[in-house]
Amino acid sequence: MKVLVIGGAGYIGSVCAELLLNEGHSVGIFDNLTEGHRGAVDSRAEFIEGDLSERDRIHATLARFQPEAIMHFAANALVGESMENPSKYFRNNIANGLNLLDAMVETGRRNLIFSSTCAIFGPPERVPIDESAIPRPINPYGESKLAFEKILRWYDEIHGLRYIALRYFNAAGASENFGEEHRVETHLIPNVLKVALGQKPHVEVYGTDYETPDGTCIRDYIHILDLARAHILALEARKSDCYNLGTGGGSSVREVIDCCQKVTGQKIPFAAKPRRPGDPPRLIASSEKIQKELGWRPQFQNLEAIISSAWKWHQKFPNGYGD
Repeated sequence: MKVLVIGGAGYIGSVCAELLLNEGHSVGIFDNLTEGHRGAVDSRAEFIEGDLSERDRIHATLARFQPEAIMHFAANALVGESMENPSKYFRNNIANGLNLLDAMVETGRRNLIFSSTCAIFGPPERVPIDESAIPRPINPYGESKLAFEKILRWYDEIHGLRYIALRYFNAAGASENFGEEHRVETHLIPNVLKVALGQKPHVEVYGTDYETPDGTCIRDYIHILDLARAHILALEARKSDCYNLGTGGGSSVREVIDCCQKVTGQKIPFAAKPRRPGDPPRLIASSEKIQKELGWRPQFQNLEAIISSAWKWHQKFPNGYGD
């Protein structure tokens, strides 16, 4: 297939593009490089620098590239920042996303894989969280993703735009070539590994008084390669739908730190900080639906395997992409 990856210079988009190319697909990458990195663009892909706020730019790209499918990863994704600057999140994640949808309709593109999030759910009434759970986002980031999911349903009904929304839990790990580097790094595993690399004195733990066994938040960590594989399977889906994407297991912040110490052989001190607003105490996915309907199976169920792949990448690229 010919696939356009919006946000393909970012963490998840770069690995998805890599797997698509490995499987013989033709790939274009559209990215504004504000969060992504030029070094994260696979050399086999065509790179188009552009921003979804530029309606003419995305329209011209779709008209020229003529993709059979589009993967949409471009978004602002910091929970804390969304609590301070909701306008940025609604403008980029919703309004700019509408520019993409309108350009798709205008150019006859009808196949979208959307990067959604478990943040649409908020604090769950039960875990693991399946697709029947009532969405109750507690931050503008989750609200923006949920709003876009609702918009997609109407574009399907009115314009015949088929979509698959994949609600990620916590993406982690790396491929051989591409890993996790954010200009503002809020994700736990890379921040812990920065301590092991000697780049930070300690890792900050936001909240040690949650109602969990060790007082720290519990998250469902999914390997980036398993996540990318789900996107490729979603290309073959016959109808629009939403799927939760995780492993069904959970690890606390303290457990992640302990595992990183084991993998790296380094002592990793941490500093307890107050809770961050908008952080639910426990998020664990049920992925039964995507396993049953699309045949997806996570290959990396073990936290140590996920962290080992990340550590290998960070050792190989200690300064990330260097831009």
